[in-house]
Amino acid sequence: MPPFDPPDKDVQAARQAKAEAAELAKPIHVLGAGLSGLAAATYLANAGREVHVHEIRGDSGARFDGDFQGIENWTSGSDFFNEIQEWGFDPDEFKSDAFDVIDLVHPDDEITQPRTSGVAFRIVERGTAEHCIDQGFKRMALDAGAQIHYDTRRSPQDCHIVAAGPKESSAVAFGEIFHTDHPNHVTFQLNDKLAPGAYSYFIVIAWYEQHYDLNRKPIKRVGGKGDFSMPDKYVHDGRYYVGEAGGLQDFMWGFGMRYAVTSGVLAAKAVLGECDYETEVRKRLVPLVRASAINRFLMNRVGNRGFKMVANHWMRDQRRKGDGLAFMQWMYKPGLLRRLLWPVVRLGMLRRKELADGRMVSRMPFRKSLSRDIWEQSVRAEEIGNEWDQVRKGGGRSSFGESDA
Repeated sequence: MPPFDPPDKDVQAARQAKAEAAELAKPIHVLGAGLSGLAAATYLANAGREVHVHEIRGDSGARFDGDFQGIENWTSGSDFFNEIQEWGFDPDEFKSDAFDVIDLVHPDDEITQPRTSGVAFRIVERGTAEHCIDQGFKRMALDAGAQIHYDTRRSPQDCHIVAAGPKESSAVAFGEIFHTDHPNHVTFQLNDKLAPGAYSYFIVIAWYEQHYDLNRKPIKRVGGKGDFSMPDKYVHDGRYYVGEAGGLQDFMWGFGMRYAVTSGVLAAKAVLGECDYETEVRKRLVPLVRASAINRFLMNRVGNRGFKMVANHWMRDQRRKGDGLAFMQWMYKPGLLRRLLWPVVRLGMLRRKELADGRMVSRMPFRKSLSRDIWEQSVRAEEIGNEWDQVRKGGGRSSFGESDA
C-alpha cells in the first residue's frame, strides 16, 4: 500500500481560503434596530458583510418617540463622539446639544453649578423624526449596506447578535415634552422626596415651574419600562447580547446609549474575529455597570441628608480640582472600596433569576416604599395632571401604551 501523501501547502491554503470565503458569504442576523443593533450592523456592513436587522416595531426610535435623553461623557478618558468617529460613525447625522455646565439642585433647593472645560454630556432626541439619533444611526446602517426589516419577528436563537429591548421591568419612567421659552438647560436633582425611588413628572414639573420661567405648553407624554440586570455571561449559546439585552445600562442615572453603541461595535468586532466579546465587555463596560449599581445601592440608603453631603462634596471637589466632571469620573472609577462593596451590593440589592432563554442574571427589583417616602401630590401637581387631561382631549399623545403604564 503506497504511503499517504498529505496535500501540499498550496492545496491546503486554497481549501482554507475557500472555507473562509464561504464563511464570509454567510449573512449576519441582528435582532433589534435600536442603537446597539444598528451600530453592530453598520460596523459589519462597512467590513463587507451581508447584514440583516430584524425589528418588531415599525421604525427605529418608536419606543422612545419624542423623548430627550443624555449621553454621558465621564466614564471614559476620551470624548464619546471621538470614539464613534474612530469606529466609522458620523455624529453630524443627528442633532445633539453639548453641555459643560448644569444646575445641581440640593435637597434644600439650593442650586449650584458643576462645570467643566470640556463636554460633560450631550442631549439627543430619541424617535422617528429625521434629526433624532435613532434615525441618524438608521441612515448610517442603510448607507453601509445593511438591510433592515421592520414589523418583523425573528427568534433570538436565529440571530448572531441580540439587541432587543428589555423583557423584564425593574424601573418605569414617564416625562412630558413641552414648548418653552427657556434656553437650553439641564438640571440634576438630588432629592428623595421629589421622586422617591423613581421619577415623577407631576411633582418634577410643579417644582420646575416654581424655580424656572418656563412658559410651559404641554405637547406629549413619553415614557416606558426599563430593566436593570447583570447576566452571568454576555455570550450565550454562541449569541452576543448587547445594549439593554445584555444588561449594559447605568443603574444610577439610567444612561445607556454609550454602552449600547460600544457593545454593538464590540459584538461586530467579535463576529469579524477582531476581539473576544466576553473579554472586552468585562474589561471596558462591566466595571462601569458595577460602579453604577454600587452608587445606586448607596444612594437608596442615604436619604436627603446624605444627598446634601454628596452635593456639597461635589462642589468642594470642583473648587479643589477646578473641574466639576472630575467628581463624576471618580464615582465610576474602579478601586479597592468598590471591590469590597460589590459582594454586599450583589447580595443586598440584586436578585438571581433565570430568563426564558436560559441565561442567569442578577436583577434589581423595584425599590420598595420606605417610611421616609412622601407620595402625596401637591395641589399644583394635581392641577398639572388635570391640564394634561385637557391636552390629551385636544390631541395630545403618549409614546407608551397601557402595558408600559
